[in-house]
Amino acid sequence: MAFEPDYGETLVSDEEAEALTPAAREILGDPIRKADLYDLEQQIQAEVADEWWGNLLNWNVPVRDLLVDHFVRDLHRRLYAPVWEWGGRQRSLETNIGIAPELIAVEMRNALDNLSYQWDHQTGIKARTLGIAAHAALVHVHPFVDGNGRVTRLLADLVFLAAQTGLEPLLAYDWEVDRRTYIRLLGEYDETRDATSLVHFIPVVSIEDWTTE
Repeated sequence: MAFEPDYGETLVSDEEAEALTPAAREILGDPIRKADLYDLEQQIQAEVADEWWGNLLNWNVPVRDLLVDHFVRDLHRRLYAPVWEWGGRQRSLETNIGIAPELIAVEMRNALDNLSYQWDHQTGIKARTLGIAAHAALVHVHPFVDGNGRVTRLLADLVFLAAQTGLEPLLAYDWEVDRRTYIRLLGEYDETRDATSLVHFIPVVSIEDWTTE
């Protein structure tokens, strides 16, 4: 999902800069370009993702251990706390997307518990569906100030991989899709709570092909 051509040269606003951690501001220097900020976030995400991919490929981590709110909060903290003061913190204000802040904790837990139950009790949900359904459900809740899409896509990747234990070849989601269609399908999920269209839209590739690109 590409950004606008001039995105990277844009400077971070004063409001955004105030939300950065002192360590991030020192790394990024002055003035702070969005391209440099994005690169820093991507570097941290790659490190966290690589660690968890290694965990999942080398140990049999149960899916249920990933589909818990504490794991998602910790994943968000690890992705964003080195850069943003709000990293790992639950949203406390109303926004034009997501549910009311006072409902976040319960709805987040219920959504993840429901998916974990479906998987553990072999209700017919497939590995490919499970990860996307977790992503869509949490984007609907919108639990964090920012970074909801990125952290829930990573969660989807990890859940999908964990759910494929014992299968070959291992598959991964390919998130390089048309952004407008992706957002529209997330909106449809908000109305229907059915992730089927989104599952069909997000392609999958073999991990071997994906990691050697």
